[in-house]
Amino acid sequence: MAALKELFGDTLMTKDGAKSTEEVLSGKTAIGIYFSAHWCPPCRGFTPKLAEMYTNAFEKKGMAIVFASSDKDDAAFKDYYGEQPWYALPFEKKDLKEKLSKKYKVQGIPSFVIIDPEGKTITTDGRAAVSKDPEGANYPWFPPTAADKAKAVLDTLGPELVAKTAGKPIGLYFSAHWCPPCRGFTPKLAQIYNDGLKDKMEIIFISSDRDEAAFKEYAAEMPWPALPFAKRAEKESLSDSMGVQGIPSFIICNSDGTVVTTDGRSKVMSDPKAENFPAGWLPQPFNDVNDDPSDLNEQRCVIAMGSDDSMKAAVKAVAEEKYQAANKSIDDMPERFFSGPDGDVMEQLRNMTKVTGNKLVVLDIPEGGAFYVCEPDPKDAAAIKAFLADIEAGKAEKKQLSKQ
Repeated sequence: MAALKELFGDTLMTKDGAKSTEEVLSGKTAIGIYFSAHWCPPCRGFTPKLAEMYTNAFEKKGMAIVFASSDKDDAAFKDYYGEQPWYALPFEKKDLKEKLSKKYKVQGIPSFVIIDPEGKTITTDGRAAVSKDPEGANYPWFPPTAADKAKAVLDTLGPELVAKTAGKPIGLYFSAHWCPPCRGFTPKLAQIYNDGLKDKMEIIFISSDRDEAAFKEYAAEMPWPALPFAKRAEKESLSDSMGVQGIPSFIICNSDGTVVTTDGRSKVMSDPKAENFPAGWLPQPFNDVNDDPSDLNEQRCVIAMGSDDSMKAAVKAVAEEKYQAANKSIDDMPERFFSGPDGDVMEQLRNMTKVTGNKLVVLDIPEGGAFYVCEPDPKDAAAIKAFLADIEAGKAEKKQLSKQ
């Protein structure tokens, strides 16, 4: 309960007024945090659906939902909460609401995060989970484990396609003929495959085409096998278990179906002969910021700017320590770690921070475009960890990114 009080504070709003968080959430089997606002049209569309699901099924299973409002004033909050059959974070607790938004990386609303009674995250994509399961058959919607995903790969492909992989790693290529980026990437991937990648792994086309004729036409352009178009249900299930959000998507698995990387598209382009496979294709805790800056907008990022090898070594050491502490899960690390040599992304970061030379910078775009500069320059991993602790404690000087 201590973890829940830390998340929500000492009291929550109920239909009978303010009550202690402990009283409200005691005995609940899962808690949904509903980020929403009355001014948001998609929220107004989703709220009554969620309310119906909650009233008809989820509440009976022991679920609580806490509304975290993005309304513009207390009157709008009260009006909107009046339509909702659950609990709410008091509107004045804006600091807690902001902490929740940052913790769960809420980029837009409506957003529905589901946690367990100990405050541990079950899924940050609760909206999709409940929409697919309105009666709660899979409550509380734990995401598939690594073993679940591996089984889904092998079960979806079936014995015939698995046999065609000849014990090699498997590239699952989610694509479709109607998709322009797919049509641009497919010939590049085919060339890489024919130039030698086929000796290292087998690729299986997983189609999102709209009909079998389009599937057959597109599959004919590919030098690898395809999942039969008739397996639509299996394809959808595999897409869901792998978290495929868009196409083209290229997911690399070991021969037993376990996932090596969901970023096979960039990996194969940077290492077309798979010379660094599999170790170099696994998610790494320390990377060149110019290679893949995708985390910069969503995570707190530690960046060793410049060419100071001792600083880079120290940042890498902290990254590895954090990686091990997170049970080798990049997603569970509280920060991302980068080196920042010259390059397009590094140039943009220098323009935005006005930092020159070799400096350790912590970038926190989700925190309103904040960044921090370590002074003096850190000499070892201990100094970097102390700096991160100062940031967490609010002791470090907070700067603001330039929009230029």
